[in-house]
Amino acid sequence: MTFSGSWHRLLDELDDLPEGATLITPLSHKRFRIDDVQEQRVIITGESTDEKRPLQRDQFETLYRRITDEPGGFELDRLPTDADPYPAVLSLHPKFEIDEDAGVITEMDSPTSTQILDNDAEPEERSEPDLDVYADSLLLVDALERHDVTTLSEMETDALVNLYTLLSDVQRNANDLRQDVAEVLLTRLHHDRPVSGPFGSVQRTTRRNRSLKDEDEVLAKLEAEGIDRERVTGIDRSEVDDALEVTDLSETDVYDIEESEYVRKADVDEEVKETRLQGLKEQLAATEGEQAEELRQEIENLEDRIDELTSFRTGTEVHE
Repeated sequence: MTFSGSWHRLLDELDDLPEGATLITPLSHKRFRIDDVQEQRVIITGESTDEKRPLQRDQFETLYRRITDEPGGFELDRLPTDADPYPAVLSLHPKFEIDEDAGVITEMDSPTSTQILDNDAEPEERSEPDLDVYADSLLLVDALERHDVTTLSEMETDALVNLYTLLSDVQRNANDLRQDVAEVLLTRLHHDRPVSGPFGSVQRTTRRNRSLKDEDEVLAKLEAEGIDRERVTGIDRSEVDDALEVTDLSETDVYDIEESEYVRKADVDEEVKETRLQGLKEQLAATEGEQAEELRQEIENLEDRIDELTSFRTGTEVHE
């Protein structure tokens, strides 16, 4: 099929979208809606910014050519940062599919999935996770609600001990879980492409560490380049760097360099977090009937657990 045929099939798919349908960009995971479909452009609006933006037909054609020229699919991270909506919209065409794990958009022989969010999907059933950080967080929330932590100096010693213990446990267990999450995210993030979620965004970052090689080896290489041994006696890193600037030696000749990649938080949306928290509070306040009774029982069990795990006892009491 020619691009002209594919373009008009895409416009038909866009016209058939349900009102209010939300799409999500690959890689950056930004949400947007289709506002208008025209012969030469598609008008979209970002969900977080409400800014209207035209996506031009000629840019879709360029993307189409690149995809059809690549048998294994076109790599999405080769697109400019602001071009993320184009493959998301093109995926509405039944012959184009995005594989986020592989980071490509591919032309397929059969109908494919799209980047439309299913807003009408049934909410997933909630269950209590078997995680230390979850239990510790519940205990911490309870402790924060029991005491006025805005005036720590007025709190009893046992309450401060409990609060410090819970804060320490939550920090440790949350960090362990954060590292596990980061390992999975590293397989899905691409360099220089922040990925957004409702509460914020993260991006893949490279950390670079340098350490000088064996002192004799470094001195020998510098001497071979005409740098007097006395000039860098003791192998001061700044002096070695100065010497590199006036020689043909590369950084790797005198440094062992290790690069490690990690996930870094790029942004936090405090407004979304506050809205979510308020919704949870309202949901809790509106709980009635059998659900309310179950909630009260859970709270009583939690209070028993708190008393058991966080009660402060002196050494004398322990041994009595």
